[in-house]
Amino acid sequence: MNTITIAGGSGFLGQVLENYFNQKGNTVYILTRTPKQDNHIYWNARDLEDWTKVLEYTDVLINLTGKSVDCRYNTENKKRILDSRVDSTHVLGLAINLCERPPKLWINSSTATIYRHSLDKQMTEDNGEIGNDFSMNIAKSWEKAFYSITNPKTRKITLRTSIVMGKAGGAIQPLKNLVRFGLGGKQASGEQKVSWIHELDFARAVEYLIDTEELKGNFNLAVPKPTNNSMLMKSFRKVMHMPFGISHPKWLIELGAKLIGTEPELVLKSRNVIPKRLLDNGFKFIHSDIEIALEDLLK
Repeated sequence: MNTITIAGGSGFLGQVLENYFNQKGNTVYILTRTPKQDNHIYWNARDLEDWTKVLEYTDVLINLTGKSVDCRYNTENKKRILDSRVDSTHVLGLAINLCERPPKLWINSSTATIYRHSLDKQMTEDNGEIGNDFSMNIAKSWEKAFYSITNPKTRKITLRTSIVMGKAGGAIQPLKNLVRFGLGGKQASGEQKVSWIHELDFARAVEYLIDTEELKGNFNLAVPKPTNNSMLMKSFRKVMHMPFGISHPKWLIELGAKLIGTEPELVLKSRNVIPKRLLDNGFKFIHSDIEIALEDLLK
């Protein structure tokens, strides 16, 4: 059994991992700005303070810290999105190197959004094309901060995670609401690829990376075959027994995103991401069919 510390672990993905690893008999600590449980430890994600003591008896450190990208990309939010990721990564790297007994493994979050918009080319870890816009540059800066710190006694892995489908968070709730109100048609052309992963496979993939000690570097966390937006919405309608769904042209998505304070790229970008390194190393997915996954998550 491992002692696992999850930085920024009070959000959706942190809770998925905490519940999964607790059930397996591991000890889990959460670094958070708002401690609410006995296993929560305060940190501000920026400064070396008392929280660093937990790393002395941590086997696996997982960093999920970062302001949500579900917001408008104005100057203030852009700065907070970048700083929250880079500052937390830097201070964790420094804290590891101050440990007498540093964690054996440090897993740092990244995002599958690091790859450019693609309808045709499949983006693997080796040949994926990394583009140049705000979201992709955030991901590049995040990974650069992670790998710029030398941690000689600690194995390091980056998670390029796609959209995580979960019962208590992720993309499920807003899409479910659209379908429920008859607005669950395709969005824009509907051809944009959707790379996703079920919350159980997300946790299982992290566990697999922990247990397979020779693995390090970047890993795409996504199902082997992406769906597309049209099929995603069709699957939602089928599972929710909704016979129709009004489609949304691009201009309406851009207007709607402005009204609810988010960015249209979250829907319009084609994420065509393949988990080649996981597959090459023998990881088996439980949920790779979107309709079956939704039946499990919406029941």
